Amino acid sequence: MTPHGTRKTFFLIALLAVAAMVFAACAAPAAAPATGGEQPAAAAPSSDVPAEAGRGTDGTVTLVYWQEVSILNPYLASGTKDFHGASLIVEPLLEFNQDSELVPVLAQEIPTVENGGISEDLKSITYKLLPDVVWSDGTPLTADDLVFTWQFCTNELTGCTVQNFVGVESVEAVDAGTVKINFVEPTPYPYIPFVGYLSPILQKAQFTGCEGEAAQSCSEQNTNPIGTGPYKVKEFRANDTVVYEINENYRKADKPHFAEVVIKGAEDASASARAVLETGEADYGWNLQVEPAVLLDMEAKGNGKVIASFGGNVERILINFTNPDPNLGDKRSVWSPDDANPHPFLTDPAVRQALSMAIDRNIIAEQLYGPGGVATCNILSGPPTVVSTANDACLTQDIEGANALLDEAGYADTNGDGIREMADGTPLKILYQTSTNSVRQKTQALIQQWWKEIGVETELKNVEAAVFFGGDPASPDTLNKFFTDVQMFTNGPDNPDPQQYMSNWLCEINGAIQIQNPENNWGGSNVERWCNPDYDALWTTITSATGDARNEIAMQLNDTIVQNYVAIPLVFRASVSAHANSLVGPQLSGFETEEWNIEDWQRVR
Repeated sequence: MTPHGTRKTFFLIALLAVAAMVFAACAAPAAAPATGGEQPAAAAPSSDVPAEAGRGTDGTVTLVYWQEVSILNPYLASGTKDFHGASLIVEPLLEFNQDSELVPVLAQEIPTVENGGISEDLKSITYKLLPDVVWSDGTPLTADDLVFTWQFCTNELTGCTVQNFVGVESVEAVDAGTVKINFVEPTPYPYIPFVGYLSPILQKAQFTGCEGEAAQSCSEQNTNPIGTGPYKVKEFRANDTVVYEINENYRKADKPHFAEVVIKGAEDASASARAVLETGEADYGWNLQVEPAVLLDMEAKGNGKVIASFGGNVERILINFTNPDPNLGDKRSVWSPDDANPHPFLTDPAVRQALSMAIDRNIIAEQLYGPGGVATCNILSGPPTVVSTANDACLTQDIEGANALLDEAGYADTNGDGIREMADGTPLKILYQTSTNSVRQKTQALIQQWWKEIGVETELKNVEAAVFFGGDPASPDTLNKFFTDVQMFTNGPDNPDPQQYMSNWLCEINGAIQIQNPENNWGGSNVERWCNPDYDALWTTITSATGDARNEIAMQLNDTIVQNYVAIPLVFRASVSAHANSLVGPQLSGFETEEWNIEDWQRVR
């Protein structure tokens, strides 16, 4: 066994090159938006030499997120922006660099069979912690903190949204500086627990008492966690602004270079882009889901540059398999083992298939994403070794076929209003929600029109991103509550290996229900409320598979989701962001937060 980064050459390097080429092509005068003239050349900074290196020598760096940070405990978060916000503070043992290679963070080295870190039977992995690492409060990091973090997340009542501990039998502290992770079965790919931004270490002393039902009520801990990372919280305003200051106990004496980090909100993705590329109000703009012509016109102002990286993110429509009728009261969108509470018509695979067939993914990708997106028929769209070709027919829109399918299934427009009905007269009406964003609202409008052509009426709803992606169990508008018929957002793996990501559709893990419901504080990972024992059984086989067999199982898992129309994939998305010309250091990683190396970011003079 060797670390993932040394076993194979990863797809991300090639895709980064492709992304760079397509963005360069689009920025060239021949491909510039038709605005009536040649685009001005981008102005270069006065120098690309960083200012004198040293901790806190570069003042403040400002990041703009149009999806504002809501919480800083990644184990209770559901929005990517919250994982990003937390990654400046709490750290994992290992993470993925810009080349998708595993690199140590809080571990001394990457364990392998060869160096003795992985047992010969593949049932355990042992990490040696970096010596003398302390939390921001000055107390030492120990193996007990890792044991506690595992216990915190695996407590069913906590409502943990992260699945990095699936298949872990126990986590034990061998000594203060050594932690051993034991797996239920032989695990050929053990680099999931405590690896990457979804699985950092929490401080036991701070979070003791916050396990289980108490988790959501520990607001101080969840918004001001003690960490080992380069920064700590100075000020936290939920769904607005987070101000970070240097962790004076950070282990790298000459880093971070910025004394303060500000992550603030913006009205939308376009406003984020303008703040960096036009007005200079910010240094970094994240997740710029903006029409390509608009974004490139902003870049042409010369204040900054657009950067992009493909990992595994897919914009998709999720199907609610439960009934979201508000008249159901406490049963609204609630699944239980004793009552699946089925959706009136979306549990019919013919309806779900027709909805997929009616969509022209190529128009969405080309017109709304440009080089930042590619039409896809797969939930698992990267790396290439696990991408199925069995679903490529979805790339051709088929309105006629969708209508024929619904006709055959018995859905007819009996009153001539253009809307098909069920046998009992219930019309096929869908409430379709997503976050507030220009590209997403335009995608909604296109799909609304296509679904109208097959006799399905669609009401559109958009929710402020900070709320939609927030983890507040009291809010009716979060993606976890899923109080609509369908919803749309981007998701993707945080690990090039597919095992952990594909666990998100499991019905249960070790007897714990993964479908989001009130019993787990709307935590868990199965947003669609789809429970399929065959899928669960198939997923179990990937945990012990290796090589080509492992990749084949991953494709079968993808095909099961896609061919059952549990979710409808639309666009394989690049991470598109921008930074000011005066900022150096950002290096996108397809499987980490964009701030994974923020301690290395610097200001150029």
